[in-house]
Amino acid sequence: MTNPFKKDKKQVSIFVTAGYPQLNSLKPQLLQLQELGVDFAEVGIPFSDPMADGPVIQETSAIALQNGMKLELLLQQLEEMQEEITIPLVLMGYLNPVLQFGLEKFLQRCQKLGIASLILPDLSLELYETKYKPLFEKYSVPVTFLITPLTPNERVQRIAQACQNSFVYLVGQNSITGQGFRINEELTTRYTELKNLCGNTPLFIGFGIDSRKKKEQAFASVDGVIIGTAYLKAVKTDNELLFLLELLKSNGHVQTRFR
Repeated sequence: MTNPFKKDKKQVSIFVTAGYPQLNSLKPQLLQLQELGVDFAEVGIPFSDPMADGPVIQETSAIALQNGMKLELLLQQLEEMQEEITIPLVLMGYLNPVLQFGLEKFLQRCQKLGIASLILPDLSLELYETKYKPLFEKYSVPVTFLITPLTPNERVQRIAQACQNSFVYLVGQNSITGQGFRINEELTTRYTELKNLCGNTPLFIGFGIDSRKKKEQAFASVDGVIIGTAYLKAVKTDNELLFLLELLKSNGHVQTRFR
């Protein structure tokens, strides 16, 4: 299996909440991200109790659910746009809705859609290894696990092995999404250590990357960044294009006609 997240350049990913701000917003959002040169998109499955997410993403989830977004509808929307969206797509959600939908049925649909990876923050490495790994492998759906700067080195290596066909998601600090923080020398040193521990598995950082400056700071020690809260704030005020143009201004991301 070829890993679509292994590239010879630093990468930028954007997180979108499916069904926000409107029920049918996902397709135009993904087309815009693709056109601007974003490397891959992370699509959030709205959930009523998103434990890892801060207030902005929680609010977008609540609005998306009010709009009528459900897992089945999201999969249908992705099926309808499958030929137009060519960047890798990562689905992020929580285990309970997936189990209610039926894990095998869900993975089967993900395989048909060519989903590049699944992030389920409340799925532990241990539960995955002892119970669910054979199903994920049966349908060739790679998994992505989260680590923090405090994750023990030995566990980081185990997670990197489990994520060898996708990437490891580094939570930039020990908090929920959207909490701004400063990437200081101590964090940069730890990020570099974590990158080395991950070996050939790409390491992307998220949860608090909110500007081009912070993106470029992170690029010094990891393979790329994932930006969610700052993008969704821009969506709320109809400023997402300006936000993306500023964010992607360097590193060869923005397509020529947008410069």
